[in-house]
Amino acid sequence: MKAISYRGYGGPDVLEYGEVRDPKVGPDSVLVKVRAAAVNPVDWKCREGHLDGLIDPVFPVIPGWDVSGVVVQPGASVPEYEVGDEVIGYVREDFLSRGTFAEYVAAPVRTLARKPRNLTFAEAAGLPLAGLTAHQVVGDALRVTEGDVVLVHAAAGGVGSIAVQLARHAGARVIGTASERNHDFLRELGAEPVTYGDGLVDRVRALAPDGVDAAFDTVGGATLKASAELLAPGGRLASIADGGVVDLGGVYCFVRPDAADLGHLTELVEQDVVTVHVDRTFPLERAAEAHRLSEEGRTRGKIVVTVDWGD
Repeated sequence: MKAISYRGYGGPDVLEYGEVRDPKVGPDSVLVKVRAAAVNPVDWKCREGHLDGLIDPVFPVIPGWDVSGVVVQPGASVPEYEVGDEVIGYVREDFLSRGTFAEYVAAPVRTLARKPRNLTFAEAAGLPLAGLTAHQVVGDALRVTEGDVVLVHAAAGGVGSIAVQLARHAGARVIGTASERNHDFLRELGAEPVTYGDGLVDRVRALAPDGVDAAFDTVGGATLKASAELLAPGGRLASIADGGVVDLGGVYCFVRPDAADLGHLTELVEQDVVTVHVDRTFPLERAAEAHRLSEEGRTRGKIVVTVDWGD
């Protein structure tokens, strides 16, 4: 099959497009014909070796953890899916090797859920990792509930935009940081936008003089410290970007595959509670360009790589 792969750590130039070995389908796996795979910051961080102490690579590595596609072969112990079913998945294993930037992926069944019927394959590919991250932070780590004032950083990005929608669905008031060009987008999602950068604390305090009940950090560093400073008494803090959140009394979150959570997200999408915004798409062979764009960190919503099957 055709795929993107890399034989060692490095920049986008290490990504190669070409033939690789077809995946084998284990008893608990599902062979998925890939229609689209989303790009996430963790993809290029893995490619550059930043997660080397956490996840071992087995080179050559096919990058990508997000996928949408069609089942072509269920494993021997997988009665949940049949040939032709449309699925999405956060296909993360405990090592780097068998990713989703390929024509086919053998996905563990624990990583899959039914594709939302009202999304295109490109849109659906942007849901798993970002949606699960937002779901697990907003619902589990921060326990957002009705009446809360919630601060979401990088609120126009893939994770942030879904976090805004989930917090609003829970009945919270949401303040979201973003560049000025994304302020109207945040208003459409139901958030009150503020510009990030110098003076952020004062701008948020102008909107929430008593502080925020929960803060979701996706940036780390100075942004995390500002978030802690903005908490109301008893406020909750979570970060997906900076382990130093623990020293501030918060929770560090690393998203996990969860079929039930992913199924719940599918339901919310089909109920028009959650939408997925796709900023740009690239054909599979141009995945290096997609990685470069992701590294710039200015994406609204998701960047997606598509596989052209000629249909």
